[in-house]
Amino acid sequence: MTKPQLTIYLAAPRGFCAGVDRAIKIVEMAIEKWGAPVYVRHEIVHNKFVVDSLRDKGAVFVEELHECPDDRPVIFSAHGVPKSVPAAAAKREMVFVDATCPLVSKVHIEAERHYENGLQMIMIGHAGHPETLGTMGQLPEGEVLLVETVDDVANVDVRDPSKLAFVTQTTLSVDDTIDIVAALRDRFPAIVGPHKEDICYATTNRQEAVKAIAPDCDALLVVGAPNSSNSKRLVEVAAKNGCNYAQLVQRATEIDWRALGEIRSLGITAGASAPEVLVNEVINAFRERFDVTVEMVETAKENVEFKVPRVLRVPA
Repeated sequence: MTKPQLTIYLAAPRGFCAGVDRAIKIVEMAIEKWGAPVYVRHEIVHNKFVVDSLRDKGAVFVEELHECPDDRPVIFSAHGVPKSVPAAAAKREMVFVDATCPLVSKVHIEAERHYENGLQMIMIGHAGHPETLGTMGQLPEGEVLLVETVDDVANVDVRDPSKLAFVTQTTLSVDDTIDIVAALRDRFPAIVGPHKEDICYATTNRQEAVKAIAPDCDALLVVGAPNSSNSKRLVEVAAKNGCNYAQLVQRATEIDWRALGEIRSLGITAGASAPEVLVNEVINAFRERFDVTVEMVETAKENVEFKVPRVLRVPA
């Protein structure tokens, strides 16, 4: 029986970013250096396949530091942690390694600099997300106020409108954040912004690639985890840019074939914590049902790499 024709528009860039790649390597190197088990506070990155793979190698994932024994190394996830976490680890004389993405660390440094200059911070981010909790936890309580939407800007209660700065979570929707920043500047004309945009290059690039393919797709699948902020933003970007059906899937087994119907064009991308093996798995699932032609749509080239130290050291 002849298979129906399907054109897959494969977005590029997609998948692993430099910060995710670095964090995974840190866990692997820690296991090699100290042996199993090595503890990891929170998922090192938001992807079940990656976490399960590292668990098989000897990583133990916990949510809080008190779940870790004193005599085994602990790694802090790529999302960053509040200052209180490494302080508690140091007090317990634990071996610990910080795998925070350097671009998240940049936001932490910005927040501290503004605080030292007497400015109260407003953070644009998602409540409860590990990165947001980590960034807000760099400063004393009350010094960082969270806004998630344009409406939140109208209701935020600041100490002094003339002494404000803002930072953002690195994995937000670029377009939504532009609107929130505009609202902040409108209400607080003196507010200080980052020297360089906080939303990371990988988030921006993946969203731009989705914008390029979404209008030509009957449907678009984002390979990523439901707790991955940057992956969920890709689904939203696709829907806002002309794709009638956009869905997040962790694996090929989650594809809703009935919802897809008789599609002739499909977009595929992957969040920054999703490995390419899962993208290939999804493409192969479509090859079983369709006569597939894959067209790569590349909107940017990425050559960013964050080095991992050859010898992991205990932070001073």
